[in-house]
Amino acid sequence: MEVEARGSLIERMVGAATLDIDTYEEVEHDESATSQAAIVVAIVAVAAAIGGVGAGGSGLIAGLISAFARWLIWSGLTYLIGTAIFAGKATWGELLRTLGFAQAPGVLFLLGVIPVLGGLISLGVWIWLLVTGIVAIRQALDVDTVKAVLTALIGWGVVAVFTLVMAGLLGLGSWVFS
Repeated sequence: MEVEARGSLIERMVGAATLDIDTYEEVEHDESATSQAAIVVAIVAVAAAIGGVGAGGSGLIAGLISAFARWLIWSGLTYLIGTAIFAGKATWGELLRTLGFAQAPGVLFLLGVIPVLGGLISLGVWIWLLVTGIVAIRQALDVDTVKAVLTALIGWGVVAVFTLVMAGLLGLGSWVFS
């Protein structure tokens, strides 16, 4: 079902970051918002690369690839876990869109360049991302909050292990998570 977009990319990012349910419902049903969700993922990956300047020039390309891989994998896992285990009703595309926009708070990874505070801000952003992810999952799958939390945690755990293994195999640093 395609719906008319009510908000701009920035408005949708702000709505997602502020946990606005209507924003998640809108992007869930707007099939044309998948490209916008990909833009959000790219913006956040660039912000994370800038915030973690210690990764060097190759960090941006690897960070972009890593961000898209994590987004695709987490969306796929969430789809499988949410529909098979928790009887959610969604398509992979709906999860791609909602989870892409759920990454909007990651723009604040830019603040990682601030000495001492950068690490604390990044930790806060990761917690915020988990919360926005839970809201995105709950809205896309049409499940209760407990099922959304379990789906998110299982999916995040698998993606975290995958990311660490790939970073180790490829000789990339822990910056892959930023």
